[in-house]
Amino acid sequence: MSNTTNVDFSSRETLPLVDPQFTRRWSPRAMQKGVIPAADLAAIIEAARWSPSAYNDQPWQIYTSTEQTFEEFLRLLVPFNQSWAANASVLGFVVSRQHFRHNGKLNVHADFDAGAAWMALSLQAHQLGYAVHGMAGVEFDAAQEYLKLDKEKFRVICAFALGLQGDPAQLAPELREREKPSTRVPLSEVWVQVGK
Repeated sequence: MSNTTNVDFSSRETLPLVDPQFTRRWSPRAMQKGVIPAADLAAIIEAARWSPSAYNDQPWQIYTSTEQTFEEFLRLLVPFNQSWAANASVLGFVVSRQHFRHNGKLNVHADFDAGAAWMALSLQAHQLGYAVHGMAGVEFDAAQEYLKLDKEKFRVICAFALGLQGDPAQLAPELREREKPSTRVPLSEVWVQVGK
C-alpha cells in the first residue's frame, strides 16, 4: 500500500540532505473507506507517544473514532470538512493537557508539544502508506463537550482524517484542483540568522 502512487512531487524541491519523508508527506482529501488494521492504528498513535515535550510531560491525548462513533466525530467538523472526510476510515482529535503533571502549573508549551505529536503521527501514517489530513475546521466547543473535556484543563488542538488514498475524481471540482502536494515559502522566509 502506498499513498504516493501517481502523485507528482516535482514542485517540492528541497536541499539534497533533507530526508524524503518530509517532502513526501502531504495532506490529501481523497480517501476511500477501508479497515485500518488495529496494529497499524496503534503504531501511528505510538509514534506520537515518542514526541519530545517540555519536562517530558507528554501533554497530548489522541482521540480516535470507531465504526460506531465515526458519524458522531464527523458531525464535530465544519460542513466543508464533513463533505470530504466522510470517506475517511478513522477521524480523530489531538488534545493538549494545559497543566504540567508534576506541579499542576500552566504549561504554555502544551499546544506546541501536541503539535510535535501530531507531526509524528502524520509521518508514521504516511510511512505505512495511509493518507492523513489535519483540520482546523472543527466545531471546537462541540468537540470539547462531546469528549467531556474540562475547558480549564484540556484543549482540542485539531482534528484529523485518516484512511486509504482515494481517487481525486470523487471530490468536488474545486477540491479536485487542489488535490496535489502544496509548495512552501522559500527557506529565506523561515530561517532568520542573527549576528555576523
